[in-house]
Amino acid sequence: MSSLSRELVFLILQFLEEEKFKETVHRLEQESGYFFNMKYFEEKALAGEWDEVEKYLSGFTKVDENRYSMKIYFEVRKQKYLEALDRNDRAKAVEILVKDLKVFSTFNEELYKEITHLLTLDNFRENEQLSKYGDTKSARSIMLVELKKLIEANPLFREKLVLPTLKASRLRTLINQSLNWQHQLCKNPRPNPDIKTLFMDHSCSPPNGARASTPVTLPVAALAKPSTYAPLGAHGGPFPPAAAAAAANANALAGWMSNANPSLSVQSPVVAASPFPVQPSQVSGLKHPRPPSNALGMIDYQSSDHEQLMKRLRSAQSVDEVSYPPHPQHASWSPDDLPRNVACTLRQGFNVISMDFHPSHHTLLAVGCSNGEITLWEAGLREGLVSKPFKVWDMSTCSVPFQAAIVKDSSMSVSRVAWSPDGNFIGVAFTKYLVHLYAYQGPTDLRQHLEIDAHIGNVNDLAFSHPNKQLCVITCGDDKLIKVWDLSGRMLFNFEGHEAPVYSICPHQKENIQFIFSTAVDGKIKAWLYDNVGSRVDYDAPGQWCTTMLYSDDGNRLFSCGTSKDGDSFLVEWNESEGAIKRTYSGFRKKSTGIVQFDTTRNHFLAVGEENQIKFWDMDNTNLLTSTDAEGGLLALPRLRFNKEGNLLAVTTDNGVKILANAEGLRSLRAIETRSYEASRAPIEMKVSGSSMVPNINPTVNKVERMDTSSPARPTHILNGNDSMARSMEKRRSLDDVSEKNKRWELAEIVDPVKCRVVTLPESKDPANKVARLLYTNSGSGILALGSNGVQKLWKWSRNEQNPSGKATASVVPQHWQPNSGLLMTNDVPENFEEAVPCIALSKNDSYVMSACGGKVSLFNMMTFKVMTTFMPPPPVSTFLSFHPLDNNIIAIGMEDSTIHIYNVRVDEVKTKLKGHQKHITGLAFSVNLKIMVSSGADAQLCFWNMDAWDKRKSVTLQLPSGKAPLGDTQVQFYSDQVRLLVYHETQLALYDAAKAECIRQWMPQDVLPAPISCAAYSASSQLVYAAFTDGNIGVFDADSLKLRCRIAMSVYLSQASSNSQTVYPLALTAHVHEPYQFAVGLTDGSVKVIEPSEAEGKWGVLVPVDNGTQNGWTATSSTNNPP
Repeated sequence: MSSLSRELVFLILQFLEEEKFKETVHRLEQESGYFFNMKYFEEKALAGEWDEVEKYLSGFTKVDENRYSMKIYFEVRKQKYLEALDRNDRAKAVEILVKDLKVFSTFNEELYKEITHLLTLDNFRENEQLSKYGDTKSARSIMLVELKKLIEANPLFREKLVLPTLKASRLRTLINQSLNWQHQLCKNPRPNPDIKTLFMDHSCSPPNGARASTPVTLPVAALAKPSTYAPLGAHGGPFPPAAAAAAANANALAGWMSNANPSLSVQSPVVAASPFPVQPSQVSGLKHPRPPSNALGMIDYQSSDHEQLMKRLRSAQSVDEVSYPPHPQHASWSPDDLPRNVACTLRQGFNVISMDFHPSHHTLLAVGCSNGEITLWEAGLREGLVSKPFKVWDMSTCSVPFQAAIVKDSSMSVSRVAWSPDGNFIGVAFTKYLVHLYAYQGPTDLRQHLEIDAHIGNVNDLAFSHPNKQLCVITCGDDKLIKVWDLSGRMLFNFEGHEAPVYSICPHQKENIQFIFSTAVDGKIKAWLYDNVGSRVDYDAPGQWCTTMLYSDDGNRLFSCGTSKDGDSFLVEWNESEGAIKRTYSGFRKKSTGIVQFDTTRNHFLAVGEENQIKFWDMDNTNLLTSTDAEGGLLALPRLRFNKEGNLLAVTTDNGVKILANAEGLRSLRAIETRSYEASRAPIEMKVSGSSMVPNINPTVNKVERMDTSSPARPTHILNGNDSMARSMEKRRSLDDVSEKNKRWELAEIVDPVKCRVVTLPESKDPANKVARLLYTNSGSGILALGSNGVQKLWKWSRNEQNPSGKATASVVPQHWQPNSGLLMTNDVPENFEEAVPCIALSKNDSYVMSACGGKVSLFNMMTFKVMTTFMPPPPVSTFLSFHPLDNNIIAIGMEDSTIHIYNVRVDEVKTKLKGHQKHITGLAFSVNLKIMVSSGADAQLCFWNMDAWDKRKSVTLQLPSGKAPLGDTQVQFYSDQVRLLVYHETQLALYDAAKAECIRQWMPQDVLPAPISCAAYSASSQLVYAAFTDGNIGVFDADSLKLRCRIAMSVYLSQASSNSQTVYPLALTAHVHEPYQFAVGLTDGSVKVIEPSEAEGKWGVLVPVDNGTQNGWTATSSTNNPP
């Protein structure tokens, strides 16, 4: 439904309320879903009218739309159930249990069981959690307090809890205004007309016409007639027929320009027909516009196209006949279409000033920073591909003022980074004088193409355009000028007319006319054609300070966003046909501390960064649609950029970028990961410069060779339409390539604690209780450790000012969490528990944890630490546990006797036993994509099982060093694509193609990491492998090549006194579920450490150069395969 239709519903709601149609008001609220009447909802809930409560709710949300909605429905139905029990109406209670509460059992089976158990009690208050339940009235009041909080927190109810501010009887007022207007059009207007009907347009009867005997009269005279009326046209209203809409589009630009200066309303016929008003003295020049004599060899960009548009406009419908065109009907949109889920974090290391996604490679992001550096990131790989620190390419060609400025202050920041429309160039504007143009030749190949000493002072904005079908660069700056350059660096136009520094530019094309909007810091908006006649428009932007203008993706709608000097922010849509503001969007805080940034996507949504969050609007609705804080960590006024598909959104943090995605965006990121894997397996030699990835290179000023005209980067290749990615396969090496290839990649070795952030979890150290197993919670906000004595400990990070995301971090000490009861999660352990093999598994929703330590398997409630049930008493002893990925009631249990039990918790039954190993089971991993389970054992063997029939497909023995017996614990973990499998044994790290059960890469302890491996895990993004060693070292490896990129010494996370002990080393390691550069280790002294790179470093080492794959991670050619 369009914005105007939505507003009409609000007017009808007001009318019905004023006319006391109470029931109809609430039916319309529910059926439209536009306004949730909390007062009405409370009345019905307090009265116990549960059917009406649910019916009203159904207009706004369904049970399973999100967790807030589920909780709302659950609270209502639970209250209804408890009231039936309180009345001793068992039959009704059973009916509610089966019909209303059963739906929640699929999400929390244990809770449903507990609710069902209430039927067996004489008084449900015997249940500990319901012991304080009072009478019905007080219980309903308490429930309502909780419901109100849930409704206010539910994003589906956002902007639906408050009615828009309307003057009284607004619908009547609009009807009276319409009737007044119709009366003005009467040929024979009467002084006191009688209104007979609203079903047809009003018209006064001729003097001799018959009059109706019982006319219907509305108080038209109650409103004074306006002295002037808006040009509504013959059809009037906001919904013109197609012809009027077409004329509106044809005259959009003409209307904007022709209304620019009202004083020029009387002009000669030629000027009146032109879309650009000029002084009468300029009429002759506009008939056949030519550049002045001092133009730099310019072409007449408009001699034919411009006159064709003028001719078409002369014959077109007059601007006075045009009203707002209806917007095209979109498919059904919802907030879920917006990219709001955090997919990954890119740690840049410096403040990010500007970002832009590649126009066709939708996961490739160019980033410009406050230190003058630009970096290309592949969001799908969470990796920086190439980085270019700022340097002056040729000081001898730079102006004297620039040379003086750079000597006085060598600091330099990027002000704007932008891709060309074809994706072959990146333009970079800097805060002092310069513009750089890079030719993009491939993912890691950015070549210097052009350096321009463009403006005196800051270069504030940069954009690309195609006047006369020639790619050009447009810049603006503090010198109040706008300049247009060709790709050889020749200035084509120099637009003068602003009286203040030019803040932003917006080039665009309407029909055949190409033009540029510009805004200055005095709030002036001007428009320029590609000629030297001057500005055609002079408007004031809302707020009259810094404003940015953008068109929707289809080029049909124009928006601007900015902030005033007083801190008031404005987001508006312009009506181009009239050069006026069409709508102003609400939802900003009263005062901003800086200038807000915005972007548009999918011809439907607007996004603005403000208040440490991203706010979203539907283009057709002035009210805020929804917002997100991206799990915390955003700047107060974050910068943002959508990709061209609208499925990814880059937003800035204090030292990097977060990539937000919708479901489609997440799929595209995963596809990049998968393609990267396939590429890593292809027999193609790839050369990647490692030196380009070294961060924090000091800016230097030196002379470099100018553009090589024989280079593939020259403009003629671009104009021929050749694909840059295809060219990159056959490009010749540039001077940059030579210099970078000659630089040797160096392993990052971290031995100083200042290079890392490390936090020791409180109350974790206990030499008698080694950390045997370690897990992050699936929410990423807690860590769970299982000790060798069978006791589990839980640590949680809370959301606060120090840690706004509430996620695990090495910068904040978490809380050692226990319930108020003081219970510990203690497993059933035998007397000789030192010989037991502890094992643990966590449910996907973090509700319960399953563990064992030589005795029965215990299932613990994570909130109360109570044992919910025990099963599988020994013998044999359980040695590894894993939940089935598709059914939490199915558990795979590895046993000491080398079997694997597939156990159904719900029916307390072992469904099948799998046999294939010779020694106890040490690891289990599932791949839903391949429909297999992989098991590993202390026999150094892998078995691949079919998840449907549970038959063994294949078994593989690890490739061990010669002379090494096939013994030792082996663990397995699937890569994010669920095809590659990480296998670690004390002798090796190995990658397997699980679809073929073949080893594709292997690394063995060597050089700086010679000790046996004690534990390993994939990082959150599956791009890194963390491995710990029995000498206390930790290695960080590239997941694709198994090349070592970083060594972290024991001295980083252990004090000198502790490190003197030869027995302290990581026995368990786990990687954070969201943050790719964070991991935790559990040590042999019982302590748990969370480790992250320092904020200055941002990541572990740098991308390892890829050669033939045989450096320190060698490619395996075969595996020892055993028949099933």
